[in-house]
Amino acid sequence: MPKSLSSLFTTPLVLSLALALASCGDSGKPAGPSAPTVTVAKPVQRSLVDYDEYVGRFIAVDSVEVRARVSGYLDQVHFQDGQIVKQGDLLFTVDKRPFQTSLDQAKANLSQARANLAFTEADLARAQQLVANKTITEQTFEQRTQAKRVAEASVAAQEAAVRQASLDLEFTELRAPVTGRIGDRRVSPGNLVTGGTGGNTTLLATIVSLDPIRFEFTFDEASYLRYERLSRDGKDVTGREGSVLVTLKLIDENGFGHAGRMDFVDNVIDRSSGTIRGRAVFTNAAGLFTPGMFGRVRVPGSPTYQALLVPDLAIGTEQARKFVLIVDGDNIVQQKYVTLGQSVDQLRVIKDGLQPDDRVVVNGLMRARPGAKVNPQQEGTSPTKVSPQASAN
Repeated sequence: MPKSLSSLFTTPLVLSLALALASCGDSGKPAGPSAPTVTVAKPVQRSLVDYDEYVGRFIAVDSVEVRARVSGYLDQVHFQDGQIVKQGDLLFTVDKRPFQTSLDQAKANLSQARANLAFTEADLARAQQLVANKTITEQTFEQRTQAKRVAEASVAAQEAAVRQASLDLEFTELRAPVTGRIGDRRVSPGNLVTGGTGGNTTLLATIVSLDPIRFEFTFDEASYLRYERLSRDGKDVTGREGSVLVTLKLIDENGFGHAGRMDFVDNVIDRSSGTIRGRAVFTNAAGLFTPGMFGRVRVPGSPTYQALLVPDLAIGTEQARKFVLIVDGDNIVQQKYVTLGQSVDQLRVIKDGLQPDDRVVVNGLMRARPGAKVNPQQEGTSPTKVSPQASAN
């Protein structure tokens, strides 16, 4: 076959092979990247109240130091260390015998003074008849009148002595002035205790009331001003005009599960710290709270308002600013800077920067980029299924 003729048959074959190879190459070329899928959800709307949290300490409503009013030897102790005592329960007994003797002596002196008074009264009655008959002089009559007055004063003094001796005898029994938990005894029986009203009296024990119990804390001047303005608007949160509900948690608790009420706010701001003292009252029937125990109290700091909340996982950080990613109507990711509020049920309150209809990216933040297009999937719905034909292609 001539060379020119063979080339004519070879050329179409090469072109066919080239076209076939080109078509195979085009079919194997990967398509462009598809938009990433992210999960979006609208902010949760809920009626909330902002709360302020403060650290404080429990204090007893009543705290009493048990001290003797009379001096003497301690005779008996009538309680167990640390037990609950009721008002009026007998706690200590001082040796009564010296005080019983003093009372008996005071009663005897009173009887003597009364007998002397009876004599002077009879003597004065006789003198009145004698002075009328001019049998005795006016001076003698005045002397007998004066003797009667002295006898009356002596009776009054002895009656007071009897009352004092009775009180001293009564004070030998020391009873609980309040209901509460008593501490340990500071003095054992047989020791001499010093009583009276001076500063060197002997401390025998202490009693603190437990139910109800108070919780004291301090808050800053700015919070105080905010509370006062709310109070002027008829929304008292400090307890001055009414009893405001507060909640409390202990150091080993996660939630604020103890309810109480504000009952006092001090009238002076401390000049050294710039804080003012507040107080709440809690029931303590189970005896869980003890004076001196630390806790954290939560006080309402705003009226009720309609809040927007998003999951904490949907919030990003850019240096000192917080932001969320939203998907607009064209499925384009937008970045919005927001102001955060309190945390409620694993959701975060958004104070500013977000609208109720915004679609917030709650899952897939690493795949979403501001300005890029995404495939938004509503939270709580199943993803769109791909048809078998599309899958085959």
